[in-house]
Amino acid sequence: MKYILILLLAWFSLPVNAQSDRNRPVYTVGVVPQFAQRKLFDIWQPILQALEHELDFDLELVGSPKIPVFEKKFLAGEYDFAYMNPYHMLKAHDSQGYVPLVRDGSRQLKGVLVVKHDSAYQSVADLNKKIIAFPSPNALGASLLMRADLVGLHDLEFFPRYVQTHSSVYLNVALGQTEAGGGVLSTLQKQPPEVREQLRVIYETRGIPPHPLSAHARVPEEDREAMRQAWLKLAKTEAGRQLMARIPMYQPIHADLDEYLPMREWGLDRFYIVE
Repeated sequence: MKYILILLLAWFSLPVNAQSDRNRPVYTVGVVPQFAQRKLFDIWQPILQALEHELDFDLELVGSPKIPVFEKKFLAGEYDFAYMNPYHMLKAHDSQGYVPLVRDGSRQLKGVLVVKHDSAYQSVADLNKKIIAFPSPNALGASLLMRADLVGLHDLEFFPRYVQTHSSVYLNVALGQTEAGGGVLSTLQKQPPEVREQLRVIYETRGIPPHPLSAHARVPEEDREAMRQAWLKLAKTEAGRQLMARIPMYQPIHADLDEYLPMREWGLDRFYIVE
């Protein structure tokens, strides 16, 4: 009896919001690991915490150490919400019914090919039969689009080296471990100055609408829309803009599946690798 009284006293001494949180649904959020896990959590956790103030449910950030692990998880439908590249979006839609909610409206996603700043390489042709680093086979701008362009448009022969993250690509090139590397402009700009200043862009791929935040089909439509509206509302605040710029998502807008459907005609499946 004494033990029960102690538990009851502890319960009623909790703040009201702490008690009500026990009854809130919890949705998982997966994020494509463009950065190391610590940096990724540092970017996303404050955003999710801010969103929870506008939502009737909680958000649990779930990390993935490598892009292939992230792919397996969304293809299995493990995430309720997921931030993924546009080609992943199509794969996730086909396999699990994911639908896009918001994306950055200020730019397009393009792959960039970087070399060491003081290297002699000036064009794609100079990299014939050279080693080129990529984050993973299925990273869209940095790897899928880049390999499709290098092979399909430039008939280049090269040796790919997959190094897991964008940051690792840039470091490999800066240290001279590979002659070149595929990335995207947004992650290149996020590198430390001592790395970024050692690199030079020699090629850009075609552009497409960037990564959407998406929702699994099992998430009720009202919760999907609540997430979208909470995101757009947060983006209108100065604090929200600063948080989202770190993703980076500079101008969040409504995202639609139709924006990503043209990629079905680009022949990217030739370069997509199931691991």
